[in-house]
Amino acid sequence: MKAGMQAKMRIIKDDLSGAPIRALLEEHFAGMLAHSPAGSCHFLDFEGLKADGVTFWSIWDGDALAGCGALKQHDDTLGEIKSMRTHGDHLRKGAAAAMLAHIITVAQQRGLTRLSLETGSAPAFAPAIALYRRQGFVDCPPFADYGPDPFSLFMTREI
Repeated sequence: MKAGMQAKMRIIKDDLSGAPIRALLEEHFAGMLAHSPAGSCHFLDFEGLKADGVTFWSIWDGDALAGCGALKQHDDTLGEIKSMRTHGDHLRKGAAAAMLAHIITVAQQRGLTRLSLETGSAPAFAPAIALYRRQGFVDCPPFADYGPDPFSLFMTREI
């Protein structure tokens, strides 16, 4: 995270009712569909992000939405990172790293022992994959209800 950014950014549990977060998620959905076939896109829609077992947060830089992320709890040990997205105006300013650190901390506080994720395998996903690898995530086979898919990359780490 760049110097001074952590002090300015705040993460809040979000109910998905605000126009800025809805617009960012619409952009997220469109981005997923632009780089992977619809049958290979595993993002949660608005209702999915409000489902039991899913906690959704937004991250703010002052009054500006910087990004979002979610944690889906599969069981007492496994959590899944969902809907990580950085607003275009906040790329490479530390928002994604701060959100990922927050999700890892919450998962640890809940007693989870593993965090996993599914992301796209196309070149557009390279920055996200690099972030996850820097935080200790490694490639893994499909988990939970996922199956093999050439458009998906599965990653995991013990926490």
